[in-house]
Amino acid sequence: MDDDAGDASPPPAAAGVGATAAQSRDMAASPTSSRSVTETVNGSHRFVIQGYSLAKGMGVGKHIASETFSVGGYQWAVYFYPDGKNPEDNSAYVSVFIALASEGTDVRALFELTLLDQSGKGKHKVHSHFDRSLESGPYTLKYRGSMGYKRFFRRTALETSDFLKDDCLKINCTVGVVVSTIDYSRPHSILVPDSDIGYHFGTLLDNHEGVDVVLNVGGERFHAHKLVLAARSTVFRSKFFDDEDGEKNEPGENDDVQEIVIDDMEPKVFKAMLHFIYRDTLVDDNELGGSSSEGSIFDTLAAKLLAAADKYDLARLRLLCESYLCKAISVATVASTLALADRHRAMELKAVCLKFAAENLSAVIRTEGFDYLKDNCPSLQSEILRTLAGCEEECSSGGKSQSVWGQLSDGGDTSGRRVRPRT
Repeated sequence: MDDDAGDASPPPAAAGVGATAAQSRDMAASPTSSRSVTETVNGSHRFVIQGYSLAKGMGVGKHIASETFSVGGYQWAVYFYPDGKNPEDNSAYVSVFIALASEGTDVRALFELTLLDQSGKGKHKVHSHFDRSLESGPYTLKYRGSMGYKRFFRRTALETSDFLKDDCLKINCTVGVVVSTIDYSRPHSILVPDSDIGYHFGTLLDNHEGVDVVLNVGGERFHAHKLVLAARSTVFRSKFFDDEDGEKNEPGENDDVQEIVIDDMEPKVFKAMLHFIYRDTLVDDNELGGSSSEGSIFDTLAAKLLAAADKYDLARLRLLCESYLCKAISVATVASTLALADRHRAMELKAVCLKFAAENLSAVIRTEGFDYLKDNCPSLQSEILRTLAGCEEECSSGGKSQSVWGQLSDGGDTSGRRVRPRT
């Protein structure tokens, strides 16, 4: 019996434990990996300095600043020192620096400054830290820290060179913000396509499936769905599902196709609005521009669609129209665009127009659009002046803006004739 006991097999439980351990070893054999990637996020800005000769003499250490621009999640600005930054150089050199203009701690960056040859020969003056990054590494900046060259160019040489043309300098600035990411292996991945809900709703509109309302706009009939219109617009929701006593009507109570007449909108504008309601996109740009080259900004489809968005409480459509109209802002169009934005509560567009008009006021006051503001929207002229006052406080030199402010504040002639400067 002792021999039989010695030959006895291990209990089943012990065999199970051994198998589990072997499986664990097999499962742990699959390696994982990760990779650290350090690279630069690059962005460029062109700074045009018009009136160089007038900027000279402002003093050593004083600069002209560009508009801020965004690279790598931070705001930057170009500083040009006509009399140099270093007192020891006695204004013999101009200085150019790139400054971190937003909050940031230990922002690491590289830069390149290019003074453009305006003769067409392409012999630009390039100062690049990208080429020397392996030697000294990136700069590390804190808030308002800067990187650049105190002796960017000898001033006497600059003033006789092809870099200065018509009293104008052009500087290209490239900033590379250093970022680090971790890339790790994924055993499997599934690509999810972009949402196609707009396509399907657009097909529903095109095929007239399940329509329960017809909108008669200027004699042209558009078939649609009450629920879709109501979901997108509180105005349509109230029209379809609130009765005259303010009580709610349940969807489906009236199954007959209802016809509604809309007599204060052009068919093409309503069609473009329906396109947005169903597809969540604007119509093509060539349709939006419409007759802008032939008439005023008010005649374009984009302007009329902005009005429709305001009327039917379509906030996203309004913002899309604002973004489109913003791209066309110029000295000639800014005043009329400002009036349009104010009329239809397009606050983002209005803010852009006010700032643009204030920064270019000496030219804007000579346009027909500014005359339109004077005759029809005098309060907007006052808003431009208030914006201009804010710009002057931020401006380090304040020369040109202050003279225009003097023209308008002292009752000067806004037709463009010379007026007596303020004393």
